[in-house]
Amino acid sequence: MGKRILIVDDAAFMRMMIKDILTKNGYEVAGEAENGARAVEKYKDLSPDLVIMDITMPEVDGIEAVRQIKKINSESKIIMCSAMGQQAMVIESIQAGARDFIVKPFQAERVVEAVKKVLG
Repeated sequence: MGKRILIVDDAAFMRMMIKDILTKNGYEVAGEAENGARAVEKYKDLSPDLVIMDITMPEVDGIEAVRQIKKINSESKIIMCSAMGQQAMVIESIQAGARDFIVKPFQAERVVEAVKKVLG
């Protein structure tokens, strides 16, 4: 059975793109969320092996969601996604507990490489 991944992005097309890359590479998409608040709820329900999380989202942003998920499970594995030029936010998300980050627009190879690295 493939590793189960939760995809979090406020843009449905980005979730679809990531889902497509993951499923083609043998990963199971456990669920999707459109903001940080839903991401935390889904994390509790699904206990995925990995979360791929956008930084900029409505309601609760990715960085705050990482902090909340880390409180639920300090061992949780999270990869952040961010658009170009958000270096400060990337650093902040790593400090919050993210293991890696992918820059948008992303290449399929980079997504798979980050997932493999984080999942070991």
